[in-house]
Amino acid sequence: MPRTKTALTDPDVQLLQALGHPTRLAIVRELSGTSQVCACDFTTCCDVRQPTVSHHLRILKEAGVIEAERQGTSIYYRLVPAAAQRLNALVGELFGGPQLIPAAALRPGTARRTDGARA
Repeated sequence: MPRTKTALTDPDVQLLQALGHPTRLAIVRELSGTSQVCACDFTTCCDVRQPTVSHHLRILKEAGVIEAERQGTSIYYRLVPAAAQRLNALVGELFGGPQLIPAAALRPGTARRTDGARA
């Protein structure tokens, strides 16, 4: 029986996985210094061919890290501000800041309740 992929339900995991590849991290770094970048310009910063850039752009877009806008025959990409804010919040949590989502709530089989108790 073929194995099925399990859908990631934690958006933080999706965000971190999307950034967990050198090419995708290079793309995000390139976007962080500007308002938008043409897809054709990523081959220079990432030192990969266009099909590889397109593959990594798709992964970043599906994870909600970037968004695209077609202008004529070119596609321009930019960072999604909410993704950058979430990454900033995660880093803050790791360095002693308040947890936005308690780790216990992310364990499989643990239901979240508004009163803080486990279901």
